[in-house]
Amino acid sequence: MSDLKMGTAEARFADIIWEREPITSGQMAKIGAEEFNWKKSTSHTVLRRLCERGLFKNEDGTVTSLISREEYYARHSEQYVEETLVVLCLRSSLHSGHGKNSLTRRSTSCRRSLME
Repeated sequence: MSDLKMGTAEARFADIIWEREPITSGQMAKIGAEEFNWKKSTSHTVLRRLCERGLFKNEDGTVTSLISREEYYARHSEQYVEETLVVLCLRSSLHSGHGKNSLTRRSTSCRRSLME
Protein backbone atom coordinates (compact mmCIF):
# COMPACT_ATOMS: atom_id res chain seq x y z
CA MET A 1 0.00 0.00 0.00
CA SER A 2 2.58 2.51 -1.12
CA ASP A 3 0.31 5.09 -2.76
CA LEU A 4 -2.17 6.30 -0.18
CA LYS A 5 -3.25 9.41 -2.02
CA MET A 6 -6.85 9.67 -3.14
CA GLY A 7 -8.72 12.40 -4.92
CA THR A 8 -11.80 13.94 -3.35
CA ALA A 9 -14.26 11.72 -5.24
CA GLU A 10 -12.26 8.58 -4.48
CA ALA A 11 -12.12 9.49 -0.79
CA ARG A 12 -15.90 10.04 -0.69
CA PHE A 13 -16.45 6.73 -2.50
CA ALA A 14 -14.13 4.97 -0.02
CA ASP A 15 -15.99 6.57 2.91
CA ILE A 16 -19.26 5.18 1.57
CA ILE A 17 -17.76 1.70 1.47
CA TRP A 18 -16.42 2.01 5.01
CA GLU A 19 -19.83 3.23 6.23
CA ARG A 20 -21.88 0.52 4.52
CA GLU A 21 -19.68 -2.55 4.23
CA PRO A 22 -20.18 -5.26 3.36
CA ILE A 23 -21.77 -3.87 0.22
CA THR A 24 -22.12 -5.31 -3.25
CA SER A 25 -20.29 -3.83 -6.20
CA GLY A 26 -23.70 -3.44 -7.87
CA GLN A 27 -24.90 -1.31 -4.97
CA MET A 28 -21.72 0.77 -5.23
CA ALA A 29 -22.39 1.31 -8.94
CA LYS A 30 -25.90 2.59 -8.09
CA ILE A 31 -24.46 4.88 -5.40
CA GLY A 32 -21.88 6.12 -7.90
CA ALA A 33 -24.68 7.03 -10.31
CA GLU A 34 -26.76 8.73 -7.61
CA GLU A 35 -24.03 10.54 -5.67
CA PHE A 36 -21.49 11.31 -8.41
CA ASN A 37 -23.49 11.03 -11.64
CA TRP A 38 -21.05 8.31 -12.76
CA LYS A 39 -21.63 5.59 -15.30
CA LYS A 40 -21.50 2.03 -13.98
CA SER A 41 -18.09 1.54 -15.59
CA THR A 42 -16.66 4.58 -13.77
CA SER A 43 -17.81 3.26 -10.40
CA HIS A 44 -16.24 -0.11 -11.13
CA THR A 45 -12.99 1.54 -12.26
CA VAL A 46 -12.74 3.60 -9.06
CA LEU A 47 -13.57 0.52 -6.98
CA ARG A 48 -10.91 -1.50 -8.81
CA ARG A 49 -8.29 1.20 -8.14
CA LEU A 50 -9.16 1.31 -4.45
CA CYS A 51 -8.83 -2.48 -4.33
CA GLU A 52 -5.48 -2.35 -6.16
CA ARG A 53 -4.22 0.09 -3.52
CA GLY A 54 -4.98 -2.50 -0.86
CA LEU A 55 -7.82 -0.63 0.83
CA PHE A 56 -10.68 -2.96 -0.12
CA LYS A 57 -11.34 -6.33 -1.64
CA ASN A 58 -14.10 -7.23 -4.06
CA GLU A 59 -14.75 -10.92 -3.65
CA ASP A 60 -17.63 -12.49 -5.57
CA GLY A 61 -19.20 -9.04 -5.95
CA THR A 62 -19.05 -8.19 -2.24
CA VAL A 63 -16.85 -5.29 -1.20
CA THR A 64 -15.21 -5.22 2.23
CA SER A 65 -12.32 -3.26 3.70
CA LEU A 66 -8.83 -4.62 4.21
CA ILE A 67 -7.95 -1.74 6.54
CA SER A 68 -10.16 0.53 8.60
CA ARG A 69 -10.78 4.17 7.77
CA GLU A 70 -8.82 5.14 10.89
CA GLU A 71 -5.83 3.01 9.89
CA TYR A 72 -5.90 4.46 6.36
CA TYR A 73 -5.86 8.06 7.59
CA ALA A 74 -3.16 7.28 10.15
CA ARG A 75 -0.94 5.75 7.43
CA HIS A 76 -1.77 8.59 5.06
CA SER A 77 -0.67 11.12 7.69
CA GLU A 78 2.59 9.23 8.29
CA GLN A 79 3.30 9.14 4.55
CA TYR A 80 2.62 12.87 4.26
CA VAL A 81 5.00 13.69 7.12
CA GLU A 82 7.75 11.48 5.65
CA GLU A 83 7.38 13.04 2.20
CA THR A 84 7.41 16.54 3.67
CA LEU A 85 10.57 15.82 5.64
CA VAL A 86 12.32 14.52 2.52
CA VAL A 87 11.34 17.68 0.61
CA LEU A 88 12.63 19.88 3.43
CA CYS A 89 15.85 17.91 3.54
CA LEU A 90 16.30 18.26 -0.23
CA ARG A 91 15.61 21.99 -0.10
CA SER A 92 18.23 22.31 2.59
CA SER A 93 20.70 20.51 0.31
CA LEU A 94 19.83 22.75 -2.64
CA HIS A 95 20.37 25.89 -0.61
CA SER A 96 23.72 24.68 0.67
CA GLY A 97 25.19 25.10 -2.83
CA HIS A 98 26.41 21.53 -3.32
CA GLY A 99 26.54 19.85 -6.72
CA LYS A 100 24.21 17.23 -8.18
CA ASN A 101 26.17 14.23 -6.83
CA SER A 102 26.20 15.71 -3.36
CA LEU A 103 22.44 16.29 -3.60
CA THR A 104 21.86 12.64 -4.53
CA ARG A 105 23.98 11.48 -1.58
CA ARG A 106 22.19 13.93 0.72
CA SER A 107 18.77 12.69 -0.48
CA THR A 108 19.79 9.09 0.23
CA SER A 109 21.09 10.10 3.64
CA CYS A 110 17.86 11.96 4.45
CA ARG A 111 15.72 8.98 3.45
CA ARG A 112 17.90 6.61 5.46
CA SER A 113 17.62 8.73 8.59
CA LEU A 114 13.84 8.95 8.17
CA MET A 115 13.58 5.16 8.03
CA GLU A 116 15.41 4.72 11.34
